Amino acid sequence: MSELRAEGLVFDYPGPLRAVDGVDLQVTAGELIAIIGPNGAGKSTLLSLFAGMQDPGSGRVFLGGRELGSCTPRERAREVAIVPQYLDRLPEVHVRDFVLGGRYSHFAAWGRPRAHDREAVDAALHACDATELADRLLTRISGGQRQRVLIARALAQEAPILLVDEPTNSLDPEHQLAVFELLARQTCEGRAVLVVTHDLNLASQFATRMVLMTKGRVAAQGDAEAVLRPEVLTDVYGDRLAYGRLPVPRDPAGRPFVLPWLKGERG
Repeated sequence: MSELRAEGLVFDYPGPLRAVDGVDLQVTAGELIAIIGPNGAGKSTLLSLFAGMQDPGSGRVFLGGRELGSCTPRERAREVAIVPQYLDRLPEVHVRDFVLGGRYSHFAAWGRPRAHDREAVDAALHACDATELADRLLTRISGGQRQRVLIARALAQEAPILLVDEPTNSLDPEHQLAVFELLARQTCEGRAVLVVTHDLNLASQFATRMVLMTKGRVAAQGDAEAVLRPEVLTDVYGDRLAYGRLPVPRDPAGRPFVLPWLKGERG
């Protein structure tokens, strides 16, 4: 069932705010799709609709050939893993046990983890450079370390679809790059990855497709060459941006980059 598809998604928060307005989007195996856009564009809300955390006001989400709403939580968890921006409450548990909790949909009826569950946890912690955190309390590690642990929990779930909400928050530049390298490797292993990010330049380097949102709608989508252009971004981000190109190992011609840039004299 490893395909997510949205048809005409609409979601309203209380009041006049329409957070998602008629979005159509398909996520398939082998893709790394970056959802970009300004604050309040509807990016994280769209991700929560894809995860089944909220129900759309209208429109539908399909997981494979089934409507997402008809799947049980365990069925969804076997197919879709989500990395939130943060946790509302931090459980007082060790990191290893927290990551193991991501395996619940694989546990047998009596609920006890098996050898493969523990192996999946170890592999996920290693992939996220978090092995040394395994025996520490989740409440006693830094925000950046916790972000890596959240990603490890999702990887341990071994779901074919990975939804990731601003994974580079609180991370230093080296770990920001490492996270996107890790997400790209997941697509090489056959996973589909949908990531919300404000980092246009990491998205440019790694995304197979970029989806630009504004005011709840998809304003543009395509590869970095199609989306990271002044005529596309100015209406969404304004004109205080600088554009250029930088080479990357797999593309000697380079990829576009975008930087916030102060124009004129400072007041």
